[in-house]
Amino acid sequence: MNEKRPVKRCRESLVVQTHRIFPNQLNNHGTLFGGELMSMLDVAASIAVTRHARSQSVTASTDSVDFLHPIQRNDAITIEAFVSGVGKSSVEVFCKVIGENLLTGEQYLAVTAFLTFVAFKTDKSKAIVPLIEPETEEESFICNGYEERNKNRFIKREFNKQFAQKITLTNSWMDED
Repeated sequence: MNEKRPVKRCRESLVVQTHRIFPNQLNNHGTLFGGELMSMLDVAASIAVTRHARSQSVTASTDSVDFLHPIQRNDAITIEAFVSGVGKSSVEVFCKVIGENLLTGEQYLAVTAFLTFVAFKTDKSKAIVPLIEPETEEESFICNGYEERNKNRFIKREFNKQFAQKITLTNSWMDED
C-alpha cells in the first residue's frame, strides 16, 4: 500500500547554534580541534533530523567535512544545519559553519559538511520520513545535488563493506616475538 508522504520545507528542520571557542577546545596549532567541531556538527544534525522526521535516528555516516578556514581561539562559530535530502528512512543533513572574529566582526565560511542518518520508530523498525522541499536559492542548490551524493554514498558504502571483509580482528603487532 503506497501511502502519500508529507512534504516539509528545509527551514522546518533548521538548527542554528552559536558557540564561542575556548582554549580547552584547541589543537596544537591553536585552532579549533576538528574532532570537537565534528561532535558539534553531529549534535546539530541530529536535531535537524528529529525536527524533520519527528522520530529517533542514528548517525549512519559522516559523508564529508570540509575544513575551509581555521577557527581561532575566542572566535565564535554559528552552525546552521537543515535536511537536504531524504530517502525512505534515510535523511541527509547539510551543515555550514560560519566563523566570526568577535573583535573585528569579520565573518568567514569555515566548514561545510553532509551527514546521513537513519530514522526509526519506537519498535526499532525504520521510519518513513517526509519528503523535503527547498525554498531559497541556497537550499535549492544544495538539495539538487542530493541524488548524486546519494549515489556516491551507496558506491562508497559497498566499497567499505568489501574493504571491511579484508580487515582482521587481531592486532598483528601483538603476534611479534
